[in-house]
Amino acid sequence: MIARLQFEKQAYNPMRKTPPAEDFTAVNRVKLIHSGREFFDTLIQLIQDAKDSIHVQMYIYDDDETGRSVTAALKEAVKRKVSVYLLADGYASQSLSKESIEDLKSAGINFRYFEPLMRSKNFYFGRRLHHKLVVVDARYALVGGINVSNRYNDMPEEGAWLDFALWLEGETAKDLCVLAWKTWKAYPAKMGKTPCESNTIEFDIPKDERVQVRMRRNDWVRRKSEISSTYLKILRESKSSVVFLSSYFLPGRTFRSSLRRAVLRGTKVRIIMAGTSDVMLAKRAERWYYDWLLRNGIELYEYQKTVLHGKLATVDDQWMTIGSYNINDISANASIELNLDVADPAFAKQTREVLEKIMVKDCVRISAEQYKRSKNIVKQFMHWTSYEIFRVTLFLFTFYFRQKD
Repeated sequence: MIARLQFEKQAYNPMRKTPPAEDFTAVNRVKLIHSGREFFDTLIQLIQDAKDSIHVQMYIYDDDETGRSVTAALKEAVKRKVSVYLLADGYASQSLSKESIEDLKSAGINFRYFEPLMRSKNFYFGRRLHHKLVVVDARYALVGGINVSNRYNDMPEEGAWLDFALWLEGETAKDLCVLAWKTWKAYPAKMGKTPCESNTIEFDIPKDERVQVRMRRNDWVRRKSEISSTYLKILRESKSSVVFLSSYFLPGRTFRSSLRRAVLRGTKVRIIMAGTSDVMLAKRAERWYYDWLLRNGIELYEYQKTVLHGKLATVDDQWMTIGSYNINDISANASIELNLDVADPAFAKQTREVLEKIMVKDCVRISAEQYKRSKNIVKQFMHWTSYEIFRVTLFLFTFYFRQKD
């Protein structure tokens, strides 16, 4: 597996600055993976190389060409006596037909939907499983914002939505395996040790390729708000530069206050947003913030090529975060989210350069003068209305009617 993936070697310095926090593991190597063919080739290669277990936990798992290719690889893994567990969100993946689910189960794949807090024949009430996680053999993992669907793949008629994932080998993959098991088992009170905790795994990663990584979660039922804390920490402790790639950018009051203070301290803040969105209500609501963001000296860039779906940030060429978390109150307070923080200057710089290339090649910068010329009272009213509707929708977000078969 390692021979098939190329990694940039990064200087290992045990004295390097990292965000002062617990739970970082030191023996990991990582690679930034783009959505499209690169992600799905990597995912299928991981599945093909699996020897013991595979956990796939997805918000969206579609029964389209991309989904069927991943399913085929999972079926082949079962034939090799690999244990496969597929957990899909009960709302976002409800398009899976009964026949598709029976096919998964008959092939030996352990499948279930993520359960809400309460349910009846016609509605669900509870969290949504928004994270996108793959763990193989408690040794390798993929974490990011990419779902299993044609939209995130390079298809003949259309390119993939812009998104990213982190490929990981190392100690944090074992932590992610524990999380995958607990989520699969719905945190039973007397679960005991998970299978991946019971096994001793040695990671033979050269020192010059090691990076520090930690798992971060948001889950209001488990009283976890670690990712929200990471994003506030980025703004609170930044010294020179922060770059956000953010779909559905609708920050709350605390985040906006931290943004403003970071700029006043001299931090250069740049945000890459969607030019066009799959959720136009969210895009119009985003534009309600543009006046405030531009007045406070924040640089805005709108991505033009396809839909932007990515969620990551870099700070001061020191560390970065990536995962499923959107900068809005839904991710902060309503969904189960998963991010990884990587404390490594070389990797953070490499990621920042990727984002800057996107800004130059595929984005339009929104200047204060340009935005002032383009806005009018009708547009502002539409943006404000969208924002207010979105705020109300938040309170109903964990309640939704089940669609009829």
